Amino acid sequence: MDIRNKVIWITGASSGIGEALAYKLNELGAKLILSSRNRESLYVVKSKCKINQLDIHILPLDLENTDSLKEVTASAIKIFNRVDLIIHSGGVSQRSLALETDLNVAQRIMNINFWGTVALTQSILPFMLSNNTGHIVVISSLVGKFGTKFRSAYSASKHALHGYFDSLRTEIDPKIKISIICPGFIKTNVTINALTADGTKQNSMDDAQANGMPAELCALEIIKAIQAEKEEVYVGGKEKYAVLLKRFLPGLFSKIVRKAKVT
Repeated sequence: MDIRNKVIWITGASSGIGEALAYKLNELGAKLILSSRNRESLYVVKSKCKINQLDIHILPLDLENTDSLKEVTASAIKIFNRVDLIIHSGGVSQRSLALETDLNVAQRIMNINFWGTVALTQSILPFMLSNNTGHIVVISSLVGKFGTKFRSAYSASKHALHGYFDSLRTEIDPKIKISIICPGFIKTNVTINALTADGTKQNSMDDAQANGMPAELCALEIIKAIQAEKEEVYVGGKEKYAVLLKRFLPGLFSKIVRKAKVT
């Protein structure tokens, strides 16, 4: 896929992987629609883009407010009269033990990460199908392939994305591509903003995150996967090999992850 002049809608574009993707895709000549809840931060991201800012539009949205997403989608399509590719990068993480996590917090994580993504997809997909072309990119996580400590609801939301989009891929015209991206430890503010047991933010960065792959390198790997139309890609350091360990040596994987200090 040639990125130049493609209309790409990025959710979660105000920070982290979404922000890094915005900069790289702008450099490649894409026309961008940037979305998140934080309008002011989106304008900061836009101001940092180096190429034609007339091809960058700000469209705030709240993934938790699923009832609003059809209207937001209609607004997105009107900007350039099309959306060639949507990157679902919006979401929230978790750092709390399962039994200590308030059920409302777990439900909120599912609502943002899973239901918001599903609702937005169901709003944009009919347009893509009518044009017989399109690409849906879902930013999942390695914990969408296995579970670890302190991430029960987050991992569940990412597992759910895999089930939904793997199934959706079998139901739609193969001209509509679906790519699921599974980052590992990427140096972003995701752990700072992660929800704790009572729903408050953690407000600190995990050591593994601080030492993780820079977001800009992660963005480059994601763009390569998009261009190659890969169905599923793992991005990160040695932690990505845990997917293979879980698949081929599940008993050993279980022992290791139980004993591991996961941060």
